[in-house]
Amino acid sequence: MAYVIFEVKSAEAGKIQTMLQDDIVNRQSIVIRDANSLDIKEAVSYLKVEGSAEGLKRAEELAKELGMEKLPEKKAKKIEEKIKEQEDSAATGMGMIFD
Repeated sequence: MAYVIFEVKSAEAGKIQTMLQDDIVNRQSIVIRDANSLDIKEAVSYLKVEGSAEGLKRAEELAKELGMEKLPEKKAKKIEEKIKEQEDSAATGMGMIFD
């Protein structure tokens, strides 16, 4: 499924909530991660929106209005990999609990 990732300065994290109030964007799959949780030493959060073409287009429009930066494809791919690793690690941990 297609996705876009936006970088939001920590001081402007409220913009993420503004974006999530949009009906179209809110129906997409949303992942929010602080850079520190991904072992990235920056004062930013990442907002990943995954879903329909219409949803991604609306997310990009809103991000532009709010002054949020859409990551270039190469950097977005790195962030996506880190998010996946984190999710896989959490899933493995949960599996060990129930074994």
